[in-house]
Amino acid sequence: MLFNLPNLLTLSRIGAIPAIVALFWFDGPTVRWVMLAVYSYACITDFFDGYAARSMGAISSFGRFMDPVADKLLVAAIILMLVAFDRIVGLAVLPGLVILCRELLVSGLREFLAEIKVGVPVSGLAKWKTFIQMIALGFLMIGSAAPAEIPAVMIGELCLWIAAGLTIITGYDYLKTGLVHLMADTPQPVEKDSVPTVKNSAG
Repeated sequence: MLFNLPNLLTLSRIGAIPAIVALFWFDGPTVRWVMLAVYSYACITDFFDGYAARSMGAISSFGRFMDPVADKLLVAAIILMLVAFDRIVGLAVLPGLVILCRELLVSGLREFLAEIKVGVPVSGLAKWKTFIQMIALGFLMIGSAAPAEIPAVMIGELCLWIAAGLTIITGYDYLKTGLVHLMADTPQPVEKDSVPTVKNSAG
């Protein structure tokens, strides 16, 4: 069933993205906490949609496709907005770029492997990467609105660097798996009629 609870949770996570993006233009301590609340809801649904699908026996092709798409849209949108509004600045932009590039790489690999009916399970390290990445973006969202005794920006940037390191490791694992199948791909035979005829200019 398309509109079961797990799929609705996934779709609501996608629906939270425009709300978070819009709040960037209404900066202020209260707005940042509201933004964090919406983001926290989106992160919670990332856990519960999968849990609900497994417990209810409601795993669907739509859910398997949309769940990682929702995650990548959420992460990409927030990183881009944090950079655009100078909440990720200087060298801290680099781990953000690494994370975005990895998401594009993994998306391409998953698409290729899906075509040849090869699944890539999510590793435990990748789950830790996702968790630390969520923490990093949450702290960077709050930034200066956090209590004075909590160095939110420093914690966020540190977690972002850690997430980027894990991103490189897990991205390499996905790439290594993909390359095995890419290198094993045999060239397709060329149709005889498709080979162009080259005339001898001397004749």
